[in-house]
Amino acid sequence: MRPEIGLDIDKLQMLLSFKAQGARLLEASLDDHQGLVAAVKQVDVVVSAMSGVHFRSHNLHLQLKLVEAIKEAGNVKRFLPSEFGMDPARMGHALEPGRITFDEKMEIRRAIEEGNIPHTYISANCFAAYFVPNLCQMCTLLPPKEKVHVYGDGNVKAIFVDEDDIAAYTIKCVDDPRALNKTIYLRPQENILSQNELIAKWEKLSGKVLKKIPIPSDEFLVSMKDLANQVGIGHYYHIFYEGCLTNFDIRDDGEEEASLLYPEVQYTRMDEYMQHYL
Repeated sequence: MRPEIGLDIDKLQMLLSFKAQGARLLEASLDDHQGLVAAVKQVDVVVSAMSGVHFRSHNLHLQLKLVEAIKEAGNVKRFLPSEFGMDPARMGHALEPGRITFDEKMEIRRAIEEGNIPHTYISANCFAAYFVPNLCQMCTLLPPKEKVHVYGDGNVKAIFVDEDDIAAYTIKCVDDPRALNKTIYLRPQENILSQNELIAKWEKLSGKVLKKIPIPSDEFLVSMKDLANQVGIGHYYHIFYEGCLTNFDIRDDGEEEASLLYPEVQYTRMDEYMQHYL
């Protein structure tokens, strides 16, 4: 728990809920190196959950201070940096200004690997709350009522994962030797869906047929220039036009797929997830 939490009551209440469930809160600041080292020395595993979302807070670069503390402490058996989205190692071609997220994550990776810190990188793809209820629409988290914008032909596959399932797979990895120094991709088979498939699931559940408005890729790129959150919009382009989450195979060397490693995790399907929004 960072003392800089200030008046962020939502974050404080979340931390107190963890404490009520048996977690022990350690206070440390990224601006106090020795205090950070002292906190790190009390744990075996460090999982960073810093936000990389630009319209909220964007702290990824501050993890370099955490890397230095882990190196000095010398006792950490596994570090999971804040990744949890697209694999930055596959996004060297990303559009500006959205590529800053991937560039910063790769800088953190280089520091981890140069410091010989045992690690696991989690590529969790699309957080369901940001992409599923809104049927992948931007600037809202709620289901559309009458019309839905469709990216291209709407048939490019993406991967959607319930946040609780992301947490479950992540915790499975922290002491698993099969995940050591590897990238773990979360690809639950039934959640590999196109935007059209997602829309069809919502229409079946809600009993409403939405008007579909296609957006060709060239129109989408032009519209980016006029929208405020250009970082996130660039990511949408890579996901829904390029298919960056599904257009590659997982390699045998240094990569694993979570639902194959941990078939016992009963992951949430997206039609089940949508039912909360009816």
